Amino acid sequence: MNIRSNSMMVLACLALATLSAPAAADGEPGSRSARHAASQQRQAAPMTTAPQKPGGAGVKLGYRLDATPQLGQATPVVLQFDGVTDADGATVRLSADKGLALQGSSTLALPAGKRTTATVVVVSEAEGLAYLNVFIKHGSASSAVSIPIQTGTAAPNLKSSGEMKSTPSGDSIITMPVK
Repeated sequence: MNIRSNSMMVLACLALATLSAPAAADGEPGSRSARHAASQQRQAAPMTTAPQKPGGAGVKLGYRLDATPQLGQATPVVLQFDGVTDADGATVRLSADKGLALQGSSTLALPAGKRTTATVVVVSEAEGLAYLNVFIKHGSASSAVSIPIQTGTAAPNLKSSGEMKSTPSGDSIITMPVK
């Protein structure tokens, strides 16, 4: 009786394992699952929510880069706007810093009460950090958000207008003129 119940248990476990394995017409369940998961991961990249300032336009902005910025190549930037309550909607003006070129239209109209998603394309003309600037006008209020676009590994070059001096204790400080 004990041998029979153990063999029944083994058969039941094998049946469950067979039923729970993913089936695929190409006979490669693992590779199909991996490809599907990878494509969903690319599509479901998280949006970065831009901070909102008190007294700003009140329109929520989320953004993501759909590619790694490369010198001279187009980089899609997905913008998502939500929270437009004014009956006239809202307007968006886009501009790019030096070293970054904006392709296509630089203005968008956002309808009231709807989430709006737009994809804009920027091309990096130089390595380093540049910004895609998003200006939102909603009723009588406005907001400005700068989206960082880092191309390559070049660090931003900070310019100092002061001069380096040493204190009596040996610390280094930068003195700057008052304007």
